[in-house]
Amino acid sequence: MLTIYGIRNCSTMKKAFDWLDEHGLAYEFHDYKRSGIDAARLAQWCAGRGWQALVNTRGTTWRGLAPESKQIDSDAEAIERMMATPSLIRRPVIEYRKAGVGDLLIGFDPVTYDRELIAT
Repeated sequence: MLTIYGIRNCSTMKKAFDWLDEHGLAYEFHDYKRSGIDAARLAQWCAGRGWQALVNTRGTTWRGLAPESKQIDSDAEAIERMMATPSLIRRPVIEYRKAGVGDLLIGFDPVTYDRELIAT
């Protein structure tokens, strides 16, 4: 089972949902806007991939932040910002297990999805 994290009305999320559906992959959806995101999960993701991979510095939410809010020097600061403004988290984030090991996919890339979620 996959868990896909994001915001329902995001165009990138729609691409990911379509891809998963077209490939017949079952998933659970966690909506940041409705359910928030907990610090422990964000800390786990940051430990595995680094906060730089998770914070969307290209989006309108980032561009709208005050300059001092864009200054992130640690995982703890990034987690605080992502919890306060879930729209800052890149979308989608997919948690999955491959060969018994948990992993993450961050963002939408059909080639990576094929390799990680379909190919054995």
